[in-house]
Amino acid sequence: MLKKILLAVVVLFGIFAAVVAMQPNDYKIQRSATMNAPVDKVFAQYNDFHNWNAWSPWAKKDPKAENAFEGEPAGKGAIFKWNGNSDVGQGMMTILESKPNELVKIKLDFQKPMESTCITDFTFKPEGEKTSVTWAMSGQSNFIGKAICLCMGGMDKMVGKDFETGLNNVKAVVEAKPTVADENTNHATK
Repeated sequence: MLKKILLAVVVLFGIFAAVVAMQPNDYKIQRSATMNAPVDKVFAQYNDFHNWNAWSPWAKKDPKAENAFEGEPAGKGAIFKWNGNSDVGQGMMTILESKPNELVKIKLDFQKPMESTCITDFTFKPEGEKTSVTWAMSGQSNFIGKAICLCMGGMDKMVGKDFETGLNNVKAVVEAKPTVADENTNHATK
């Protein structure tokens, strides 16, 4: 009886491994939103990592995460490092390319809970007084990554909702009416 159970476990594991191996190596997740704000105001939220805590869905998942900024203050060469709880892990983002009001391309390196690298693109398209933003992430999964994605319902299911939350958070930031303190700061700097 024990041999039959062991054989069944081995066969099931073999089937699972075969299904995992057949999963695509590449993935791409993408979400878009239109914001009632000029493109330069929207672009600034993504081009400067110092702005991210105001809208990042992961900043809300671990407000106590350790954050560090290196390299350029914004744009190409800017680096953001984080070390947080199990919801956000540990990693680093580097802006590889920054085209004002068009594109911010980021290399995203995860160290924990699992090492992986992917590319994230934010593209911007002015539509009159509004701006359309597309957030896309692409990369490759190894066998373990494919197994996790298969068990969790895929990369889109794992991350797509966070992208939607992030876009909605940026929309709230850029569409917010200036406060009295903001107006006083603007008058003081003119």
